[in-house]
Amino acid sequence: MVRKITEEDREVYLQMTREFYASDAVDHNLPHSYFEKTFRELMRSEEYAEAFLLEDGGVAAGYALLAKTFSQEAGGMVVWAEELYVRPEYRGRGLCHEFYSFLREHLPESVKRLRLEAENTNRRAISLYRRLGFRDLPYCQMIQDF
Repeated sequence: MVRKITEEDREVYLQMTREFYASDAVDHNLPHSYFEKTFRELMRSEEYAEAFLLEDGGVAAGYALLAKTFSQEAGGMVVWAEELYVRPEYRGRGLCHEFYSFLREHLPESVKRLRLEAENTNRRAISLYRRLGFRDLPYCQMIQDF
C-alpha cells in the first residue's frame, strides 16, 4: 500500500532517511537536521515536496520523497523522485512498481515529466528504473551549495 506521510509517521520517516543515507545507494551522508527540515516542509505544504510511505502488511517498508519544479524544457511541471527507499527485508516484493503505478495514476495533468537520479554504482535500481520506462539523460549534472 502507498499512502501520504502524516505527522504520525515522523519517527519512522526520520529513521528510514537515516537508513537510506547510510546505505550503498548514496555516496554521502547528510546532517540529521536536514531530515528534520524536510519533514517540517512536508507537513507545512505540498507546494515543493511530497512524501509517501510504502507499507507491506501494515508495516513501514519504505518511503518516497518527491520534489516539484517547473521546467520550460519539459513544457510544464516536473516531479523529481528525490528518494525512493525500500528496507532490505522488503526488497523484491514489487513495492517500487506499486509506487510508480500509484504515482502515474495520481499525478495531475500539469506534470509533464517524472525525473530521478541514481548513483552509477546502484545497478539494481538503474535496471529497475529502465524496466519502468525511464531513460538516461545525456546531462552533466552540477551543483553549487550555499
